[in-house]
Amino acid sequence: MAADAFPTALRAAIQASGLSLDRIQYRLRARGVSISVTALSYWQSGRRRPERAESLAALGHLEDVLGVPTGALIALLGPPRPRGRVNRESSRLPIEALWGNSEPIALLLKRIDFKTDAALTKISQHDRMEIGADRGEKMIGVRQVYRAERDGADRTVLVYDLELPGRPFPLVVAGETCSIGRIARDADAGLIAAEIMLERPLARGDTAIVDYALHHPGPPYSRGDDSYCRKFTSPVREFVLELRFDPRALPTYLEQYTTDADDQVTNRRKLEISADGKAHAVALDFGPGILCVRWEWPD
Repeated sequence: MAADAFPTALRAAIQASGLSLDRIQYRLRARGVSISVTALSYWQSGRRRPERAESLAALGHLEDVLGVPTGALIALLGPPRPRGRVNRESSRLPIEALWGNSEPIALLLKRIDFKTDAALTKISQHDRMEIGADRGEKMIGVRQVYRAERDGADRTVLVYDLELPGRPFPLVVAGETCSIGRIARDADAGLIAAEIMLERPLARGDTAIVDYALHHPGPPYSRGDDSYCRKFTSPVREFVLELRFDPRALPTYLEQYTTDADDQVTNRRKLEISADGKAHAVALDFGPGILCVRWEWPD
């Protein structure tokens, strides 16, 4: 059985149905089936496949929604694919695949140039987030290390989601190792994308350090959804997230978790917060996927 039999058949069934992924998700939800648009996108691209019991059950409903014979898609899955580092490193997702509603992201990215981002391998990522005494987000500092996989890579891309549209956009400020190119914003969706320009075009095998920050206007600082999520389109060797809460306003609970291709929460664990408001999360050999930290306030 061809390895691409399932995604090929699924794409054909979706195209024949005339339904968008959002509409398919809506019809599945009406049946009591919870599946994300991200998962559907993964499945039809062949980057992921339904293997969990819940996903296989959802696939049966999906066949009905798409009007294909019962079992037609399930029969094309074949044996489970091998897992492990080699398999992970061969995968790279389009940026929009990591959002439940991919259309606003896709439209936003058309307004900037990030064509050489795919030529860069992210080796490490270090984020630092500061939360004010008013529980608003003050600043996010980002430091990334890249390696070029082919000649000519000269830029990467920043995409930031306000989570709660209507908040003011942060100011994107370059550090000493990069500059900011074009910036595109979608106020209705609460999304911002920017070109992060390297100091020079890289030759294959060259490495580069990129550092920049997002400064939220304030005080008062706008409050998000009391979480921070970093989305990875490809594997990263090391990810570190530092959190700095104001000692005058500490959360009562803090946890780290990841989400898989089926939008299921995995690897949930509690994080400790020091008396002076410091906490951190670490992930090694992670991705593609989403790693999040969320917190709860006393009231």
